[in-house]
Amino acid sequence: MMGRKRFIIEIGSGADLHGEDVTKAAQRAVKDAISRSCLCGLSDIFGISDPNEMYIEARIGCPYPERLDKEEVIKMIPFGSVNLEVVPGGLTVPGLKLPMLGEGEQIVIVVAALTVFIDI
Repeated sequence: MMGRKRFIIEIGSGADLHGEDVTKAAQRAVKDAISRSCLCGLSDIFGISDPNEMYIEARIGCPYPERLDKEEVIKMIPFGSVNLEVVPGGLTVPGLKLPMLGEGEQIVIVVAALTVFIDI
């Protein structure tokens, strides 16, 4: 066995327009990244039949990283062993205060990078 090798890196972005909810924005960023890839090479090239053999390093850049619920974000990644790192980043921009849609007036924007590793 050669060890763990990086297979793919996908990036995504997500926003919460009214609630200033970085967890919701991070979930959307992860979903965006996941929706951009089909990992058929894991099976076709490496013969992996169980997607839980993947190791995923998820890195989230968001404003207010202390507010992020890591467990809720990890739930968005359906397969593999996940390690989540949260770092300061992303953006906030003035939005529109509409109390019926959420409790904030800042739009929070989060970015996600998902790196998939496999043992070969």
